[in-house]
Amino acid sequence: MNKIIILAGDPNSINSEIILKLWKQTNIGIRKRIIVIGNYKLIVNQSKKLKIKVNLNKLENINEKNIKGCLNIINWPLKFKNCFNVSENEAAKYVVGCLKFAHKLASEKKIKGFINCPIDKNLIKNNRTFGVTEFLAKKSNIKKNSEIMLLYNKKLSVVPLTTHIGIKNISENIKKNTIVKKIITLFKYYKKEFKITPKVAILGLNPHNLEFSKKSEEIKEIIPAIKTIKKTNKLDGPFVPDNFFINKYKNYNVVIGMYHDQVLIPFKHLFNFDAINITLGLKYIRVSPDHGTAKDIIGKNKANIKSIQQCLVFMSKIR
Repeated sequence: MNKIIILAGDPNSINSEIILKLWKQTNIGIRKRIIVIGNYKLIVNQSKKLKIKVNLNKLENINEKNIKGCLNIINWPLKFKNCFNVSENEAAKYVVGCLKFAHKLASEKKIKGFINCPIDKNLIKNNRTFGVTEFLAKKSNIKKNSEIMLLYNKKLSVVPLTTHIGIKNISENIKKNTIVKKIITLFKYYKKEFKITPKVAILGLNPHNLEFSKKSEEIKEIIPAIKTIKKTNKLDGPFVPDNFFINKYKNYNVVIGMYHDQVLIPFKHLFNFDAINITLGLKYIRVSPDHGTAKDIIGKNKANIKSIQQCLVFMSKIR
């Protein structure tokens, strides 16, 4: 059986809610493949608070036989008093421990990959990373700038060249070599996962591309990178960012932006929860819902499960 692993993620979140709702709305054939890595007692308590009734079964390891008709959970230790208010210190140990465990299983080829539910990025900041993409790339010894954060919908995907960094640091990270490495990784893994050569567009950094002034990042870094990439792959741009998502995006499979919000804001406006986050460049598959921990609706039974459903659909097709 090809197992589908779901990491329960941040304990202070909507994660138990979306996992439980997902389970109830999933067909039996897929259900029996699902194993959650998380704290059994926490999920039991949160399910009671949410009044979402699901039969839960505690496993000790990945090889233990699943119980039919139950959501099977590999128990990971966690200390808590209030099931919707775990201390930050305990939550951080829990999240990092689960990530390391899943990474180990995938690296040893015991699983094809995993879905990780959202986490507060502050929980992994002590590991000198600021996001799961960066955390797993570091654990995998991936060369710097060879990992890709791909936000995927079957109609369009977007890639931020820089991910979780402050606005003031973006310009200094827009370098020709970085752009080339990232886009080569994109073409390689997109072809591998989706079996097509993508049509790719790249945006400039500045308003109106600063009309291509000699000192602009467009002239100094972005256009030289495009010229290098065009020797082996087709790439259009740099397009002016402010009007690209009116109509031009419809001609492409993937749009590369220079920073996180440049492409994620229009992408989420277009597709809302109908998208997933895929890390490309690893030796295994890692996906996550395209939303955060939604702390404002914890325990209110209002979470939308569309994105985690799309994660499950994607992972269920991996053989």
